[in-house]
Amino acid sequence: MGHCCSKNIAVNNETLPADHAPKPPHYAAAVAASPLPPSGSSVSAATPGRNTPAQSFSMSPFPSPLPAGMAPSPARTPGRKFRWPLPPPSPAKPIMAALLRRQGKAKPKEGPIPEEQGEGGGGEGERSLDKSFGYGKNFGAKFELGKEVGRGHFGHTCWAKGKKGDLKGQSVAVKIISKAKMTSAIAIEDVRREVKMLKALSGHKNLVKFYDAFEDVNNVYIVMELCEGGELLDRILDRGGRYPEDDAKAILVQILDVVAFCHLQGVVHRDLKPENFLFVSKEEDAVMKVIDFGLSDFVRPDQRLNDIVGSAYYVAPEVLHRSYSVEGDLWSIGVISYILLCGSRPFWARTESGIFRSVLRANPNFDDSPWPSISPEAKDFVKRLLNKDHRKRMTAAQALAHPWLRNEKNAIPLDILIYKLVKSYVRASPLRRAALKALAKALTEDELIYLRAQFNLLEPKDGCILLENFRVALMKNATDAMKESRVPEILNLVSNL
Repeated sequence: MGHCCSKNIAVNNETLPADHAPKPPHYAAAVAASPLPPSGSSVSAATPGRNTPAQSFSMSPFPSPLPAGMAPSPARTPGRKFRWPLPPPSPAKPIMAALLRRQGKAKPKEGPIPEEQGEGGGGEGERSLDKSFGYGKNFGAKFELGKEVGRGHFGHTCWAKGKKGDLKGQSVAVKIISKAKMTSAIAIEDVRREVKMLKALSGHKNLVKFYDAFEDVNNVYIVMELCEGGELLDRILDRGGRYPEDDAKAILVQILDVVAFCHLQGVVHRDLKPENFLFVSKEEDAVMKVIDFGLSDFVRPDQRLNDIVGSAYYVAPEVLHRSYSVEGDLWSIGVISYILLCGSRPFWARTESGIFRSVLRANPNFDDSPWPSISPEAKDFVKRLLNKDHRKRMTAAQALAHPWLRNEKNAIPLDILIYKLVKSYVRASPLRRAALKALAKALTEDELIYLRAQFNLLEPKDGCILLENFRVALMKNATDAMKESRVPEILNLVSNL
């Protein structure tokens, strides 16, 4: 998808000046910040500068940088570069271990992961897994399978035609997931949750339609709408690697609209990438659908998830730090936006470990071609999505209100963030409320456009909004997924409004 455009990536054997070196971190901080050694090699890093009067510098196992016979000043720690005798913890090791645990695999060169024994490590543990889902057993009687149209990590998708019932004569897509590959309880639960998610989510034009689920001894079959236009990734490649701004806008509006809908329902996708967006037909202006909810999950308004899932190039920093919510999807959209506009990935490395390190530590390159020829609004849009601080990142609804995408034809959807902000205001102290009212006078016009749209979606009466307005607006957009994620419970927290 292009060359590496990232800057300031940590490299092997890098050292830092002592006066800028970090203090020795606790484990979690080390995992987030320290460089990754390649297999079989060590990493050097700076140790912190300290005043150590009780220890002579001459006792150091490392050679002195000073001329022979010259002693360092006792008033300060010598300004030199130290090497840790042991490499610091790699930010990728716990990440890779978590991904392998989820797949029921062993750590490389370390044998089975202890947590998975008896659950998905093979042998007696695997035989004890219950791989019965309770789905219909008559797939062969209802559908005739055809050629393969796609393949993923855990299954493949085939064209099929209905033999009888409501789908008789209709072409559909069937995702076939092998039960033999379900080697852990987590993998089984992922399949169960994907079907549950597809059943619960409905009512948006950019969501792939779900028809039914079946199973037999060997496989699970998920029957869905057939999208014959190919992947977004293929279209990017067909265009030479990048889209003109206007065409990129049309793609991103569809992505943001469906993601805003999912987030309002309390659903986080967790695997947004160009391969998971399909066009319904080969036409240039065909509607695009989001697919593959295998890694998705229900999330309550104030809940933080901690399992590491997703695709390396598109995973958000907070996911790698094991504390995230729906904001992680917006980071992935930021990566897609970057690719659409310039044809390169914002975070790149030759290995997954290197990609994770780049995501945690590097900044995207907005200086090289073609970025100088791209509008400032488009660059600002991408930067606001690729903000490493998830609290400052735009929501999907806010992104649709951004000046680069703003258009009278593009309606701004209801944002669950509004409910969170109102709840925070209601529970705030009188002093904090007064401060918020003062800060509200400094809002920019762009921020006011978003807030006005949310205000109007609540259908105020005589310029006033009551709790019932919040309830009605939420229920207008409700699906079974919203009940599953318990989003309406947030109304109880603002009941004293």
